Amino acid sequence: MAEFRAKSLRTPDDSVSMPGIQVDLVDIGDLTVGRTVHQPGWRWSTHARPVVGGEWCQSRHVGVVVSGRCGVRLADGTALEFGPDDVYEIPPGHDGYTIGHEPCVVLEWTGLRSFTGFRAGAQSRVLATLLYTDLADAVALATRLGDAAWRERLSGHLEAVRAELERHQGHEVKTVGGAVLATFDAPAHALRCAEAIQRAAGAAGLQARAGVQVGEVELVAGDVRGVAVHEAERLMERAGAGDILVSETTRALAREPASAFEDRGGPTDDETGTLRAYAYRSAPTPEAG
Repeated sequence: MAEFRAKSLRTPDDSVSMPGIQVDLVDIGDLTVGRTVHQPGWRWSTHARPVVGGEWCQSRHVGVVVSGRCGVRLADGTALEFGPDDVYEIPPGHDGYTIGHEPCVVLEWTGLRSFTGFRAGAQSRVLATLLYTDLADAVALATRLGDAAWRERLSGHLEAVRAELERHQGHEVKTVGGAVLATFDAPAHALRCAEAIQRAAGAAGLQARAGVQVGEVELVAGDVRGVAVHEAERLMERAGAGDILVSETTRALAREPASAFEDRGGPTDDETGTLRAYAYRSAPTPEAG
């Protein structure tokens, strides 16, 4: 039987105060729900960016406006406004602000744990852990299921991926079909997230594969670029169903026992250069008793 849970935002588990903004948070299992009050005149680029760094807010927000009005400007120049009862999904790479002379109150259930985004300051190049994950045999499965059923299955999978990214402190960069690129501040978080994504995919009758690389990337309008991005993608493409392939650099920095990695050897083509792959498996949890 599923566990019943209930909490009140009047007695939050945590509260975060920043200039012009107040966030009250409650955790319900793996879900974080928050009420955010944006004061008149508040703007992310003016009040939050000096604290968290980066050119744009790098969190993906999903929520609903309770009162007041707010707006966002995306990196491509698109401007959107939201008012009471509007439900929104805002992608990473945006600037948010309050509209009018009334505080804007919103409830959100995605984006709160990663609200601080990339702590990159004014620098455009940072060292990051990259996770590239995709579904194995996706084309064959889509053909067997048909377009409508496949879209529903894929949508459910992507929501599960995003839930695990938020739980493991990852930041979604982009999604192409069933493939997701995300960044983390440490290899251990990326590896644990990759395992959780594979478990969630398995529960939905899918099989996921993943590649993890650590390297310097350039932050460009909410996207990440650099050789490390291509290497993470190449590792993912080499992975089979249920595999998590990592580079030698990732293996060295992960602080996991050597037994957690199986040497899969060098590249099978010229595109990966000298990139060596290791298959990761975490140690099993000892049984109680």
